[in-house]
Amino acid sequence: MVKKSLALVVKRIRVSVWTVKINVIVKPKEAVLDPQGNAVRDAMRHLGMPEVQSVRIGKFMEIDVEGEDADVQKRLHGLCRDLLSNPVIEDYELRAVDGSKPASKATK
Repeated sequence: MVKKSLALVVKRIRVSVWTVKINVIVKPKEAVLDPQGNAVRDAMRHLGMPEVQSVRIGKFMEIDVEGEDADVQKRLHGLCRDLLSNPVIEDYELRAVDGSKPASKATK
């Protein structure tokens, strides 16, 4: 009888968690040469797009995060700085998919 009661209680508990989709954009700093971007630019020109002036090659990540408080945003910045980008040669930008916070940019 106790097991059935516990099962009923567990089924009634529902946790509501706010999930935010964050886009992380990592690209080379403007002062850093981008040989891969230059190669793509040259290929695009060769394939019939002489109008292309420059190309920068970067990384794009889409991350689902539970919660949206300041602590989560701070930890996301730390992960972007320490794991997802090389702060010596790359900048990163965080964007919420709906355009609201935590839209922020990190450049140093």
